[in-house]
Amino acid sequence: MKQAVRLLIPWLAFASLSAQESLTIQDAIRRAWTDQSGLQAGEAMVAGTRAEAEAARNLRLPTLALAAGLTRSNEPMMAFGTRLDQARITQADFDPAKLNHPDALTGAGATLTLSQPLYAGGRLDAARKAGAAMADSAAASQARRRQEVALAVDQAYFGAQVAEKALAFAEDTLRQARETERFVQARVDQGLLLKSEGARTRAFRAQSEAGVVEARQRVASARSALALLMGGEVPATLATPVEPADASVPEAPGARGDLEAARARSEAARQGVSAARGAWRPEVGLNLAAGTARYSLGDGGNWTTVSLGARWTFSFADSPRVQAAQAGARAAELGLKWQERQAGREVEEARRGLETAQARIAFAKEAEAASESVRTMRTARHREGLLTLVEVLDAETALAGARTLLLSSQLDWRLSRAQLALALGQPIEDVKE
Repeated sequence: MKQAVRLLIPWLAFASLSAQESLTIQDAIRRAWTDQSGLQAGEAMVAGTRAEAEAARNLRLPTLALAAGLTRSNEPMMAFGTRLDQARITQADFDPAKLNHPDALTGAGATLTLSQPLYAGGRLDAARKAGAAMADSAAASQARRRQEVALAVDQAYFGAQVAEKALAFAEDTLRQARETERFVQARVDQGLLLKSEGARTRAFRAQSEAGVVEARQRVASARSALALLMGGEVPATLATPVEPADASVPEAPGARGDLEAARARSEAARQGVSAARGAWRPEVGLNLAAGTARYSLGDGGNWTTVSLGARWTFSFADSPRVQAAQAGARAAELGLKWQERQAGREVEEARRGLETAQARIAFAKEAEAASESVRTMRTARHREGLLTLVEVLDAETALAGARTLLLSSQLDWRLSRAQLALALGQPIEDVKE
């Protein structure tokens, strides 16, 4: 039993390591949402906007002000007022000589004031609604950024996969080129073929080697882009195939974050107009105050004040401010209409791209199969001396072109599918918030 356990532990460790070294597209998107610093910065901005909205909601709540201080003055009015606040006025204090030339007086005091706004011409409600709208706009913009990051991950993930397949095709072409060079050079050495034929095979092999180097560079670039988006290292295996078993296409429109953000900004701009117009209306408020002035710790005066008042403030700048707010609201409304039209076009373009990619995949598969068959037949016939080397190399070039077409078509289909989801406001790769 112990021996069996000892044998099982390494197998489990290997299985666990293998699982960790594979990455699905869904996990890649979630990791990007969690670990990417750019999105984390956006989350911080959303939190700040929500805090500002909370502050705007609290404008209706009362404010409490506490003031305390120590003064010393022989200014006549200040000295008399201080003694009066301290509740120690006597008959002798009305002596003209003391009133005109008082001694320096020291006093300590404190005041507690509660101010409650009752009406501000609609500005408080407008500020609350505008703050809430801007918070909604920030949250919707962040949701849109998350989906845009998901699309970028999609492009990098499947771009890396296609680059790896292209590398495998390039290595296959190089193997074939080396075999052809070996065969032709042997015939040249035997005097059965011209030296120019050998030079031609060496040139084709060298081009194939350059293609492999270039393909490796594309793989490295694609994987580094994916690592940047994910905010960490990329596992060795990308588990989600370019052509999924479920080839469903998003159809129903969802909630596009950029349009929701534009609508929220338009609402905030309308509330800005209401706030600007509120400057023409009065402000009504209630103040409750309690104060004390002391000339010793146990002696002094206390008082309370209750006031209810209204205030009008008129400025020649108010009218231009209203006009500016109206222009901003109009701009936000027109911007929303433009984004809606642009969104509609994006859906149409994504659908057309998807349909085109589907058709190209079918043709590319047919071309690849035919090109592989042609290469096999021409290689065999060339070795029998029935075909020239040019025809063999032409077949290799045609096969490389067919494979490139197939890979690019598969990538275009996958990305068009993701772009359609983004345009419709649907989750990319079915990864939800």
